[in-house]
Amino acid sequence: MNWINNVVRPKIRGLLSSTTKREVPDNLWVKCPESGQMVFYKDLEANEFVVPGSDYHMRMGADQRLKHLFDGGTYTSVSVPGVPQDPLKFRDGRKYTDRLKAAKSETELEDAVLVGEGLLEGQQVVAAAQDFRFMAGSLGMAAGEAVIAGMLRAVELKTPFILFAASGGARMQEGILSLMQMPRTTITVEKLREAKLPYIVVLTDPTTGGVTASYAMLGDIHIAEPGALICFAGPRVIQQTIREQLPDGFQRSEYLLAHGMVDMVVHRHKLRETLARICRLIMTGVNAGKGTGKRINGHHYMNGSPVDSKLIETAARETGGVIEPEPVPQSQRFEPRTEKAKRDSDTAGTHHVAPKDASRSA
Repeated sequence: MNWINNVVRPKIRGLLSSTTKREVPDNLWVKCPESGQMVFYKDLEANEFVVPGSDYHMRMGADQRLKHLFDGGTYTSVSVPGVPQDPLKFRDGRKYTDRLKAAKSETELEDAVLVGEGLLEGQQVVAAAQDFRFMAGSLGMAAGEAVIAGMLRAVELKTPFILFAASGGARMQEGILSLMQMPRTTITVEKLREAKLPYIVVLTDPTTGGVTASYAMLGDIHIAEPGALICFAGPRVIQQTIREQLPDGFQRSEYLLAHGMVDMVVHRHKLRETLARICRLIMTGVNAGKGTGKRINGHHYMNGSPVDSKLIETAARETGGVIEPEPVPQSQRFEPRTEKAKRDSDTAGTHHVAPKDASRSA
């Protein structure tokens, strides 16, 4: 009897509990930072990491970015040259090599930037995405090489290059070697322009520091996601420096759009079709003008070829309709100067010598 109570019954209970017990993952529910709403992770993932209630745009991993961009979620990774792992033998609270191992294990990436090539609505593109989970998406030697490799691959294939920026800035563990990636990537951007290929930057939350000060703000077109923090120095640092209260929404994408720093703010659900339309429209002009060599005043047209209005309208209709320009209010228009105002401005800076008194000269 003791054998049954002490051996058989515990084994039966163990078998029953093991079959009924379910492991609950840590990220089963995600809390919205803005509204506090709890969202089931699978639902959030299916909604491209946009919280359904508040429309808050959560951060996305680099692989998820590229899968949502390319047709069918399939792409080919672009090979990136290898770099030294710890050139400065840096150590603070932990060894730099240990931090790299932990980041690689967590993200399953080699570094903060993932580069891929594939089809976007049938057209070939090369895209790179920064992953903020990998040491805050910081720009180091490996990340710089990845961005450069992606741009050079786009030049080789003669395709547009799309960059999803998300970074806290330069990687301090690599010191000056990290800062050197800023001019190196800037020079490679010029190679895209020499090849007359579009460079489109999607600014996501957050894009700060040395990345903002280099390749992230050198695109031909800048698109920002709603509510993204885009800056060089953060608002808290600026407020403590100038000791003044900053306006609401300072350095957020909507604020930068109102002040001319970005071209458009696009919801994540419409981002893919917007990128496809822009690429198709620009590349239509590039392909239509190959070999024309036409110039105006000794300079090439944009993208190396003249694009007439009929071509632009045709391409726009094929990609979803012509976008009408917004009317400019009368108060913001520059009126032509009158002849009197022109004469007054021309003589405003000259000295007038008083004529001699006729009676005194006589």
